[in-house]
Amino acid sequence: MASSADLKQTRYIPLTKWGEYHDWPTQGSLRWMVFNANTNGFNQCLKRVGKRILINEAAFFEWVAQQPERIS
Repeated sequence: MASSADLKQTRYIPLTKWGEYHDWPTQGSLRWMVFNANTNGFNQCLKRVGKRILINEAAFFEWVAQQPERIS
């Protein structure tokens, strides 16, 4: 179980406000990640409160680090 200190350090950013904090990814890309969250593992970064979708900032960057690199 997370301690109260861990919860204070966790920042949940509303999906619609992500661009105010970070340039990448775009809101459209985030929505794609949320739509496919059950298959791509992105659900570990999400917190749903009613209709609102919040993204755990630390969990997001941890999730990005776990993704395999792809060569285009």
